[in-house]
Amino acid sequence: MPTTNPRLNITFLPETATLLSRLAKQEKKSVACLTKELVLDALERREDVALSLLADRREREQKGKKIYTHKQAWGG
Repeated sequence: MPTTNPRLNITFLPETATLLSRLAKQEKKSVACLTKELVLDALERREDVALSLLADRREREQKGKKIYTHKQAWGG
């Protein structure tokens, strides 16, 4: 059955491919499944770093400006 998800072809160094294969075997997963999980984890971490940098920048820009609590901003 064909899939609607795009497929990617990735070439690894032999050492990396061996490591992925061993990890997949330990976790009783396919290499493709393990690799997909690792890529998604890495993307999530990068997103977290980017959002953290954005929050830090916004916090620096707020110095000296009035800050409202959640309750003040949204009522309740």
